[in-house]
Amino acid sequence: MRPSWIEIDLDAIESNVRVICGAISPTVVCAVVKADGYGHGDVPAARAALAGGATHLAVALVSEGVRLREAGIEAPTLVLSEPLPEELDAVVGWSLTPIVYRRRFVEDVAETAERLGRAPYPVHLKVDTGMHRVGAAPVEAIDLARRINADDRLILEGIATHLSVAEEDPEFTGRQVRALVQFRDLLLSEGIDVEYVHAANTAGALDHAEARFDLARIGLGIYGLRPAPETGIGLELRPAMRVVSAVSFVQRLPAGARPSYGRARALVRPSTVATVPLGYADGIPRRLSSLGGEVLIHGKRHPFAGTVTMDQVMIDVGDEPVEVGDEVVFIGTQGDEEVTATEWADLLSTINYEIVCQFGPRLPRRYVHGGS
Repeated sequence: MRPSWIEIDLDAIESNVRVICGAISPTVVCAVVKADGYGHGDVPAARAALAGGATHLAVALVSEGVRLREAGIEAPTLVLSEPLPEELDAVVGWSLTPIVYRRRFVEDVAETAERLGRAPYPVHLKVDTGMHRVGAAPVEAIDLARRINADDRLILEGIATHLSVAEEDPEFTGRQVRALVQFRDLLLSEGIDVEYVHAANTAGALDHAEARFDLARIGLGIYGLRPAPETGIGLELRPAMRVVSAVSFVQRLPAGARPSYGRARALVRPSTVATVPLGYADGIPRRLSSLGGEVLIHGKRHPFAGTVTMDQVMIDVGDEPVEVGDEVVFIGTQGDEEVTATEWADLLSTINYEIVCQFGPRLPRRYVHGGS
């Protein structure tokens, strides 16, 4: 077994949820644990989030929701997009709550609930207020809401939208929020009241009080990351992920040596080069080595020595004493230093969501409490 793994601090997730719950109360938190909990592990992340005060969970795939149920997690769980009709037996059978936005799918849910003896069955209606990904346009959504409300096989438990630029464009975010308010008020004028109105993601919940409504779908924030540096300023959110390996080989190379594929860069001085068994097949971006990426060894930053390969990287540690077995931190803290997913994202011109989601199954997850 390679000495490489991802360490997840469950106390950090629990603490982050508790902090966010306090900041947005009385709005309740729906912890988004899709994509294997943003790479953190969906079942452990869900349990930690619920321990921190989340009341709901959300997934993207039916299989993700089923995995939570099979693990004994019974919290209300939203499926954020309409699944295939043939998955509805699992949706209803496992008491997952679908978000709906197409007339045919709404009818399929009603028929499945009736057939399985689970009627009336709750659904949430998705209104497209500007994201233009999935959802019914408001004029179509009002017709769907009326149909759901009139169908004794269904319960219109919630209405929702998704904020597309909450971390960067308050004007457009305000337009989306107002559109959802208008839709809610139109329903109320027709005597249709719902238990949950929800729009906010992490940025929406922390930076736009008017977007909080009854429930906020918090993804990135529960893992201790922010969609923008200023999001939730003043809240103590702790990154829960630490990507760790260990030195597997050490060699001394002369100035001018060019380690790794492509011989891309020459060492500018005689240097110790440490090989570490982690590569792009595990989620270390190949471009990171040419963009100034660094790792931590003995609490100090060290650059890559040449290109990231599929299974291994080489690190230039200069004249620092390094031995086989020494811990190497790719993301996370070591001593007083820290390399963050956001740092990688900035170097790679992407977002920290992508960074934490890209670590593959070759890296086992180890769950700890308080970083111990």
